Amino acid sequence: MTIRVLIAEDQALVRAGLKGIVGTAPDLVVVGEAGTGSEAVELAARTQPDVVLMDIRMPSMDGLEATRLITRSSAARVLILTTFDLDDYVYAALRGGASGFLLKDTPPVDLLAAIRIIAAGDALLGPTITRRLIEEVLHRREPTRAPTLPPITEREREVLLLVADGLSNAEIAQSLYIEIGTVKTHIAHLLTKLNARDRIQLVILAFRAGIAGAVGHG
Repeated sequence: MTIRVLIAEDQALVRAGLKGIVGTAPDLVVVGEAGTGSEAVELAARTQPDVVLMDIRMPSMDGLEATRLITRSSAARVLILTTFDLDDYVYAALRGGASGFLLKDTPPVDLLAAIRIIAAGDALLGPTITRRLIEEVLHRREPTRAPTLPPITEREREVLLLVADGLSNAEIAQSLYIEIGTVKTHIAHLLTKLNARDRIQLVILAFRAGIAGAVGHG
């Protein structure tokens, strides 16, 4: 399966570098390049990429707004690439529908891996974007009254907690002594029941509902 990638970056040199990196992978292909947010939205609609590499600061429309429009109107997943660490960018990117967030100094091999992770339907945060930060930002920004989640099973709740902790499917399977396939099934059920786009949204919902309210919970 070939993963279709759209690159949205206003700096031509950086854009060319990203294209070169993506071009080294036989399973990835660049289907478009955008220099502005509005162009990214237009190209996403026309080229139907699997993954969009999105810069945050771009002319005419920033990457956060472009992300919101793209994820609302297509199945494309957005991987935010920026030089800016933490702060409100993480919050806005996640709430806007982004499935990943990496800094531009991420090694090329990690960037390619991230694209594959995003395309597979998982979500990814760079190593400096910690669970503690997500919790802090969400608690600071969200209303004090926590929303009520639709009914989920006790096992699904356990899986949701571990997803919120940032564990991979393999780590969740090891923690709960179940098969990876079973983990994937539980996550698929959670995505459907909670109407979530991906694991990132599951994390946000867990924090908003108070299920994953404390770092280092038992």
